[in-house]
Amino acid sequence: MDSCDQAHAETTTDISEANIVIETSRPLPVANRNDGLSILKGLWKERSLLAALTLMNRYVGRAFRITLPVFQPAVFVGPESNRQILVTDRHQFSWRSASDPVVRLLRQGILVVDDAQQDTLRAIMDPPLQRKNFTPHIDEMQHYADVALDRWQDGETRDMLVEMRRAALLILMGVSYRVDFAPDMDALWNPILELLEYISPGLWILWADMPRPKYRNAIAAMDGYLYRIIRERRAALESGAHVATPGDLLSQLILAPDMNDDLIRDQLLTMLIAGHDTSTALLAWVLYLLGMHPEEMVAVREEIDAVMPDPGQPVQLEAIGALHRLDLVIKEALRLYPPIHVGNRVAKTDLDICGYRVPEGTRVMYSIYLAHRDKEYWSDPEQFCPERFAHGQEDKRPPLTYVPFGGGPRNCIGAAFAQVESKIVLVRILQRFELELLNGAEIHPHMGATLEPRPGVQMRIRRRA
Repeated sequence: MDSCDQAHAETTTDISEANIVIETSRPLPVANRNDGLSILKGLWKERSLLAALTLMNRYVGRAFRITLPVFQPAVFVGPESNRQILVTDRHQFSWRSASDPVVRLLRQGILVVDDAQQDTLRAIMDPPLQRKNFTPHIDEMQHYADVALDRWQDGETRDMLVEMRRAALLILMGVSYRVDFAPDMDALWNPILELLEYISPGLWILWADMPRPKYRNAIAAMDGYLYRIIRERRAALESGAHVATPGDLLSQLILAPDMNDDLIRDQLLTMLIAGHDTSTALLAWVLYLLGMHPEEMVAVREEIDAVMPDPGQPVQLEAIGALHRLDLVIKEALRLYPPIHVGNRVAKTDLDICGYRVPEGTRVMYSIYLAHRDKEYWSDPEQFCPERFAHGQEDKRPPLTYVPFGGGPRNCIGAAFAQVESKIVLVRILQRFELELLNGAEIHPHMGATLEPRPGVQMRIRRRA
C-alpha cells in the first residue's frame, strides 16, 4: 500500500464518504525551504512546468500543492487517487473551469461540460467512434495515411511531428467527418497551431484574464470553416446527396435532436483539436522511440512484413490485430509519453483525497505522466521496455496505474479510433520507408496542448526496395 493509499485508509471509513472532509485529514504538503531551493535549481536548469511537477513529486511526494500567486492546484499521483478522481468520487468534481482558455475555445464541447449535458453529448458522439462503426472504413484510414506519405521523397529529411499532424488531420476529417481536408489543409494549418498554443499551459495560469488578441483570427478562421461544412452537410442530407452512416460523426451530430449549429461547432472543434493532436503526439513519440532503438524498429518491421507480406494490398483489420510487437511498442510509448499527461478538475465541495484536505473550488490535477513513471509500480520506469506489457504483466499492477486514456465513465471517447489509426499509419510508414533518427539527443517532452517531442523528430527517409 503506498502512502496515498495508507493515508486514505486511515482517514476514511467508506470510500462513498470521500466527499466529506474528515477532521483528521491533513493539509496538502508543500516544498520546505531546502527542497524548494533544489526545485528552483532544477527549474532553472530545465525551465519547464513538467520539470516542476517531476521535482515536486521527487522531493514532496505523491500528493502536494503548488504555491504560485494565483495558481495553487492540488496535485496527486498514483492509482488510488486516480480511482477517487476518475471513478468513485467523480461526481464531486467539475471538468469545467470557466477561466481556462480551453473552455473559452471549446465553449460547450464534450470535454468541458459536466453532468447531464456531458451524458447527452456522449450518447450522441460515442456510437460513431465505436470500433464496430469506424472499422468498416479502415481502407480510408490507409488512403489518407498514404496521401500524407506520398509527399515524402527518397533521401530527404522530415519532421515527424509535422508529418504525423498532417496524417492525423486527414484521417480524422476524412473518416470521422467524411470530409476531405486536403484542400483546406494549408489555409488552416497555422490557425490550428495557434489554437493549440492558445490552450497550452502558459502565462494565462498566472493572469487568467490576460487579453490574447493574436488568437482571434485563428478562432474566426476555424469557425468559418466548421460552420461551412455544417451548412454543406445539412443541405446534402436534406437533399439526399449524402447518406449518413453509423461512423459519420458530423452527420450524426446534425441529425441528433436539439443540436443547433453552435453546439455542433463546439463538438467538431473539440474532436478536431483534441482528437488529432493526441494522435499526432503518439505517432511522433513512437517514431522517436523506434529511431532511438533501431533493433526494435527492425523487429516491428519484420513482424509487419510477416503478417502483411504484400504492401500493395489493403490493410485488413485481422492483420492489424496480429501485430503484437507493434501493440507493445505503442503501449510503452503511451506509458513514457502519454499525450494527455495531466488531468484537470475542480472540487465542487470540500473533499478528502487520500487523506488530504482539498477545499471546495480547488483545482485538482492528477498526473498521468508521473503515475506512469512511479518506481513502486514500474521497474526501471525511465527505460523503454515494451516487454513490460507482454504476457499479462498489466495484471500485476493495481487498476488505474496505467491511464493513457483516462479511466472511468469519462475515459477518452476516441481511444479505440486512435489505437487503430496509429497502427495503420505506422504500418504504412514501415512498409514503405526506412527511417533514421537524426536529432535524438535534442528531443525532450514539452507540455503543450499535449505532451509533444520538442524541437521535433527529424528523420531521414529512404524508400524501401
